[in-house]
Amino acid sequence: MTAMIALVDDDRNILTSVSIALQSEGFGVRLYTDGEAALKALVETPADLAVLDIKMPRMDGMELLRRLREKTAMPVIFLTSKDDELDEALGLAMGADDYIAKPFSQRLLIARIRAILRRTENRAGPLGTSEEQAAERIVRGRLEMDPARHRVTWNGHDVTLTVTEFMILEALAQRPGFVKNRDQLMTAAYQDDVYVDDRTIDSHIKRLRRKFRQVDPAFKGIETLYGVGYRFSED
Repeated sequence: MTAMIALVDDDRNILTSVSIALQSEGFGVRLYTDGEAALKALVETPADLAVLDIKMPRMDGMELLRRLREKTAMPVIFLTSKDDELDEALGLAMGADDYIAKPFSQRLLIARIRAILRRTENRAGPLGTSEEQAAERIVRGRLEMDPARHRVTWNGHDVTLTVTEFMILEALAQRPGFVKNRDQLMTAAYQDDVYVDDRTIDSHIKRLRRKFRQVDPAFKGIETLYGVGYRFSED
């Protein structure tokens, strides 16, 4: 089945060139030149993944992402201004799965789209028997993770995570108490040799903590070992 990619950017040259590249790779493409039009369409009919520019008229990419996250966990890649670290940090904090700085390589964008879609498809694959599903679930104290349904609960409360957040948490929860350094978490969340820097992993960890603290203000399940990495604690 053809994956549908939503491109949201007020630069028509980017829309045209990227859409041609994506279609040549076999993707379906939906184009939007402003955030308001994209929000209405994507809430009614979500795409498989959205690529959003941050700086747009009427509704910028940050606000569009915030409002999309109220309705859907659709994977999102942000297009940011070159060297704009604030844009990147805010985008990740608000729920983006990845970011690419302009000007960007179309080959890199397509590689990252494929990597995120592959992770999404793995999470949404065919369900096995009830026994197989139960065996795949991860239960660590108050944390329960169901990869087959992409569902996470803490103390019985649902916690909505993006694909990247889920995979980072899963890597930590598989071996409670054991430290995972940033390189190991990058490998777990960003396969296919897609490069991300340390700050990206740190931003995802901060966002994970924030989401769990929304259901439990005392959450301390993800610990930082400064200079070493992170670990999950069942206590």
